[in-house]
Amino acid sequence: MRFASLGSGSAGNGLVVEAGATRVLVDCGFPVEGTERRLARIGLAPADITAIVVTHEHGDHADGVLPFARRHGVQVWMTHGTARAVPGAAPEVRVFDSHSPFAIEGLEVRPFPVPHDAREPAQLVLTDGASRLGVLTDTGSTTRHVEAMLSGCDALVLECNHDPAMLASGPYPGWLKTRIGGAFGHLANEAAAGLLAALDRSRLRHVVAAHLSETNNRPELATSALARVLGCTPAEIVVAEQAGGFGWLGLG
Repeated sequence: MRFASLGSGSAGNGLVVEAGATRVLVDCGFPVEGTERRLARIGLAPADITAIVVTHEHGDHADGVLPFARRHGVQVWMTHGTARAVPGAAPEVRVFDSHSPFAIEGLEVRPFPVPHDAREPAQLVLTDGASRLGVLTDTGSTTRHVEAMLSGCDALVLECNHDPAMLASGPYPGWLKTRIGGAFGHLANEAAAGLLAALDRSRLRHVVAAHLSETNNRPELATSALARVLGCTPAEIVVAEQAGGFGWLGLG
């Protein structure tokens, strides 16, 4: 099992998770041609994608999903609430319950609900039976259920959206600052570190700082916050960049 990012941030998100011949794209916030180019960068063609799992309807996660799926004949999974919120979602979209695991060929997807200002948002744990990857890229706060789901993972892709001081002094209007920093917005660096500290990390091999704001954060602030919890150097934390994502990381 391995995973790679097509890019992460407010301008678009996409994460590929592979187990054998099964390749699931988690979210697709890029135009079709951009997604194709980003897939090629990690050695994949559109025909290699088995399915797309959509976490929620916000454009940076969902705008490219249906155009890509229709062009390339890829199945799409999303919650009922997300399906109702995504414009043009077709009846053939497969609906999952945010509390119930489901299988996509060689991968099991274990969704869980999160506090985020979307219709029915879910984040994910994906497993091939031997390794577990936890994905948490959009939540304003944590819950005991989120922590239980992410405990014991072999790798985590964890939102480190903003530095509160940078957000407070930055150029965003007041209402947007309130939304981002609120309980249904996005995780700040230290909040992500606090969540990480609450988890069972005994199997953890890779930690990725994801969904960094290009306006209200800096990679070194995010990696330093996570590294303090792990007792490692900031250089050991992978950053999911907006433009380049990151290359393949293996889980065995």
